[in-house]
Amino acid sequence: MSNRSTSKKIAKLANDLLLLCLISFAATRLHAQALPTATSAGVLQAGGEFNYANSDYVPQKIKGGGAYVNFDFKYHWGIEAEFHQINDPNPNTNIYERTYEIGPRYVLHFGRIEPFAKVMYGRGVFQYPEVPSLTPGGPPQGNAAILAYNIGAAGVGVDYRLRRSINVRVEYEFQKWLGFPPNDLSPQVLGVGAAYRFH
Repeated sequence: MSNRSTSKKIAKLANDLLLLCLISFAATRLHAQALPTATSAGVLQAGGEFNYANSDYVPQKIKGGGAYVNFDFKYHWGIEAEFHQINDPNPNTNIYERTYEIGPRYVLHFGRIEPFAKVMYGRGVFQYPEVPSLTPGGPPQGNAAILAYNIGAAGVGVDYRLRRSINVRVEYEFQKWLGFPPNDLSPQVLGVGAAYRFH
């Protein structure tokens, strides 16, 4: 083997090693630049709220509480899951409406103010009034039933960023309980709450 062919092979090997080093360095730099984008691709928040509602079953307004979690995976789009427990304070009826819902939400951004709209689907559990006693002054016979129904809901609201990690919320939700006798049930729920925003 000649010195000339040996030096060509060494030069080619050196060029290959240099190219490999450059590619490795570039890949590390590209990964470092892409990491913040990947980690900030979504915003998660979890919170609780006070609820004031028209139950569409009893004439008086009823109160309760709820919890919600949402994850915004795009700038305007996210998904929300929520729970409401709304109780009639009248001891003579003892009814409640409990809901579990999930669905997409659309968010706008105006600095600290983030109005949103959402469409939800889930289940509603209804506790019917107690059946009165058959004898005057006797104990009630118990609840007529605790039944679950499919529900659809639509809501609008505003999240306000009070601090970097704390949002306060006001929202309104209209629910439709399907198959609730005799003509479905249409509760309306007003919520006021706060959430922790994870970064």
